[in-house]
Amino acid sequence: MPGSGFFQTNQTSTDLIPADRDAVAVSIVVPVRNEADNVAPLIAEIVGALGSRWAYEIIYVNDGSTDATAERLADLMKQYGQLRQLKHANSSGQSAAVRSGVRAARGAIVATLDGDGQNNPAFLPDLIAAVEKGGGRVGLAAGQRVGRKDTGFKKLQSRIANGVRKAILNDGTRDTGCGLKAFPREVFLSMPYFDGLHRFLPALVRREGFDIAYVDVIDRPRHSGVSNYGFFDRLWIGIMDLAGVWWLIRRKKSTPVVTEVF
Repeated sequence: MPGSGFFQTNQTSTDLIPADRDAVAVSIVVPVRNEADNVAPLIAEIVGALGSRWAYEIIYVNDGSTDATAERLADLMKQYGQLRQLKHANSSGQSAAVRSGVRAARGAIVATLDGDGQNNPAFLPDLIAAVEKGGGRVGLAAGQRVGRKDTGFKKLQSRIANGVRKAILNDGTRDTGCGLKAFPREVFLSMPYFDGLHRFLPALVRREGFDIAYVDVIDRPRHSGVSNYGFFDRLWIGIMDLAGVWWLIRRKKSTPVVTEVF
């Protein structure tokens, strides 16, 4: 994923939200790049998992795909009225795609999952319910993978990355790499944005004083294709981001209690 620098202006624009759509409670955000063969089966699973429990929308963020992803999504939008597609003109990375989806979301609660099929949508209701039951205290419901289906090398790199992160940030989270997450939209948008944000959500959510709910999820092999986000292309960016998040946590001060005097 290309890096974009640590700090960027924290925008909360709702320019991408269509005003003529029915109100929704939950927005499902799915970042994808070159996943043409995976979009149809995964959307069907998302719809089946959510049923009629919530009024929801599904936002696919097409991160500069060069295959038939855009066309497949356009066809599926005719079948699923709750499906939306956002397009990045060029690939900007997973964090940027998630952020675009959250900014465009109409739901007060946003849930995310990867678009390759490894994240099972059957766990979405548990994540969303954990945020709802938190009564405003839970800023993140984080999926924790068990029975991972990745290669041995990918498991090793994840163990190393998670171990280093936990030692430095003490965020209390076993697995930050799982794409299955749910959070209040406003909590996410209140955080400083940087490329790689999605890997540090637990530490940043704790920094803001919120609790984290953990949900064990069962990993599975991707439906089709190969991973678009590698290890070595993000290694050095990840190290810099880790240092930046550590600095942010150390510089956090208590929020003052403000009253207006008349």
